[in-house]
Amino acid sequence: MLHAEGPMLTVDVGERSADTVDIDSVLERTIGGRATATALAHDRIPFDADPFGPENRAYLSTGPMQMSRTSFTGRMNMTGLSPLTDGLVSTNAGGYLSRNFAGAGLSVLELAGESDELLAIHVTDGPDGPEVEFEEVPELEGAETSRVSAYMESHHDLGPENCITIGPAGENLVRFASVMTFDSRAFGRGGIGAVLGSKNVKCVTFEGDSTPDIEIPDPPAMDVHREAATSDDLMRRQGTTGNTEFINDNFSIPTRYFDDYEFESIESIGGNAVEEKKYKKGACSQCAYACKLPTRDEERGVETEGPEFETVYSFGTCQGVGDIVDVMISNELCDELGMDTISAGVTVAAYLKSEDAFGDAELAHETLEKIAHREGIGDLLAEGTARAHEELGVDNYTVKGMEFAAHDGRTLHGQGLSYAVANRGADHMYGGMLGLEYSGEVDPEGTLGKAETLVGLENHNVVRDSAVICAFGGDYMTDERLEQLLGVDYERLQSLGAETIERERHFNNKRGKGVDDDDLPYEIPDLAEAVQEYYEARGWNEDGTVPDAAIDSVAPVAADD
Repeated sequence: MLHAEGPMLTVDVGERSADTVDIDSVLERTIGGRATATALAHDRIPFDADPFGPENRAYLSTGPMQMSRTSFTGRMNMTGLSPLTDGLVSTNAGGYLSRNFAGAGLSVLELAGESDELLAIHVTDGPDGPEVEFEEVPELEGAETSRVSAYMESHHDLGPENCITIGPAGENLVRFASVMTFDSRAFGRGGIGAVLGSKNVKCVTFEGDSTPDIEIPDPPAMDVHREAATSDDLMRRQGTTGNTEFINDNFSIPTRYFDDYEFESIESIGGNAVEEKKYKKGACSQCAYACKLPTRDEERGVETEGPEFETVYSFGTCQGVGDIVDVMISNELCDELGMDTISAGVTVAAYLKSEDAFGDAELAHETLEKIAHREGIGDLLAEGTARAHEELGVDNYTVKGMEFAAHDGRTLHGQGLSYAVANRGADHMYGGMLGLEYSGEVDPEGTLGKAETLVGLENHNVVRDSAVICAFGGDYMTDERLEQLLGVDYERLQSLGAETIERERHFNNKRGKGVDDDDLPYEIPDLAEAVQEYYEARGWNEDGTVPDAAIDSVAPVAADD
């Protein structure tokens, strides 16, 4: 089976130490990316760890496809114990980091411990493996993402494509703080940025020429690349916003903090409105699909990348804001401050509801600044909707503490089931029944009989996140091509996905999570019965726990265990 190559670099920021760890046996079983990082996290983070404690660990990992020159491979994975959900979470981001990371001569970076001083960590390839330099950077305290990039360029001749960075939100332990790369690409969901903030790590840079020589099968690699380059898909012009009006008109987009199902001003913030503000093409490393959205509005002086569909929802419909430039400003603020646009936007929407202030974009922008710096009402909102809703006097629209993505489980019942059982909560990228229900391939009505399909989708997405392959390459990276690229039959890939999801679930079980957490804040048909169908399909217990016998330890024991 094709897999990432290279050691894990373990950096203890408290001890200012760095060690390389041989993880070949883990990589051979798990490909790379999410599956590898989940195996490491399960075995090396204590089950009773505090998400903000030194015992938590953050993993940055790459996969074998980052050694290719084909489209949809410009991404990386991050994994850790989430301050938002209190369980394991994985998130990935695009941009141009992955090739520089691989060039530094490693497959995984593990960050452990807690520093007394704000640090930048520099990882380079050396004659005997990755080398690490620790730099105290008190002058970057409170710095926004672009200022960190400017510092790294002026002091180290490194660009944003060499960096992962947190903004003030991460430093101030905002529970949905993101880790940023290339200034505008976010490891967004779950608050990994706050994990780095708790460790006092402001930035990590990577450079080198030690990229492993991994032979990528061709075909199909170049076939995928050619098809991506010649596609006339609407997404290449409008990104994920291309179907905004279709979803609003035919299904629903949560509006005014879930009070309504459709937004009357959708055309002013949908795909055409975004495309009108797009001023050039944008892509990730090696990708000819080029679906990113560099946008600007000269009149109001804003330039950003996006907004994508989820941000149009979270800062547009969910807040009752109908001006695309206002949404662009919110998007840029989140990138600069280092926050997940979905959780930030929904949490601000909950606050706007409590203030009877839907549509007040200026208040939304002011509130984002307060959240990132934990000032005034921002201190409460920085905890996320699940922890703030009672004081705000609004309903708790989260699952496992994670705010909902746009695809509404109240009308897409299979997607609602997916949100309920997903180990990381209300995240649309985990299982993704939404595509089948939007297309009509699966009837959006009802939950029963959908568990087997959902299991297959979840397992597939693990493989995608481990290789690492962009979700937007799904029409090009077919199951058959995945078999060719990874050198193993699809049934084995499904098993790999199942093993990873079981490790996530088992870790969360050990933190007291089970069937009571697999629920929704709204009613959909037969949810409890469908959840049991899902457990049966996975071979889990009726209480939502994984039998201990199903889990084996594969990762090297942590040095402090």
